[in-house]
Amino acid sequence: MSALLSAKGLKLAFGGVKAADGIDLDVMEGEFLAIIGPNGAGKTTFINMTTGYLKPQAGEITYRGQKLLGLSPRKIVGLGIARSFQLPQLFTEHTVLENVALAIAARDGIWVPFAPLLRPSVRAEAEEVLARFGLSALAERRGDALNEGARKLTDIAMAVALRPQLLLMDEPTSGVAAADKMAVVETLVRVLRDAKVTAVFVEHDMEVVARFADRVAVWGQGRIMALGPPQQILNDPQVLRDVIGIAPKEASHASA
Repeated sequence: MSALLSAKGLKLAFGGVKAADGIDLDVMEGEFLAIIGPNGAGKTTFINMTTGYLKPQAGEITYRGQKLLGLSPRKIVGLGIARSFQLPQLFTEHTVLENVALAIAARDGIWVPFAPLLRPSVRAEAEEVLARFGLSALAERRGDALNEGARKLTDIAMAVALRPQLLLMDEPTSGVAAADKMAVVETLVRVLRDAKVTAVFVEHDMEVVARFADRVAVWGQGRIMALGPPQQILNDPQVLRDVIGIAPKEASHASA
């Protein structure tokens, strides 16, 4: 695999807090990369810098060799990078179908005031995206009537409708009921792998990380503490102690 996205020497501080303190990271094409770490470690800051919402004070980010720093979020989306947020960004007064149609219209630049949003070609594509996510039965339901799992999938469906090659997800299981969590992740992973979308996701559920990540990057105080396959990272004594909050002996006893 080759690097799709490359970050070198990223630094960003808010007052005395170092949100990024020399971040170097290559995201390999086709992989699912999980980012884990305690709150305040700089995980979301990395996503915000990559997608143009924050500008680092030093360093560089390139996507397929093109520099991203200085580009607006809209231009970065146009290059093939999309994101979803910890709190789903839905138009809650609109239906699920209309939300995805709005993403398609924004992607193609066809939004015209007073013109029909659900023209036949847009409707057909929006319905196809919803079918891939198993959301067809909810197509006519308003965003404010969805449970958290459906809201998350709709938010990610909107991002996928932008036809990204790289998708960054900030805590895709946050707020989702425990009983629904694995089904939600299984659906989004299936859709993204079928579409050959590379994914970076911030996650606190270690079961999700162990099951779905190809590699894991551990954030701590604006630095990458460890990087490697899940089996290696999630059994690292320092990661167990400082990130997961389990003493290594406890983890060994629990797995015995």
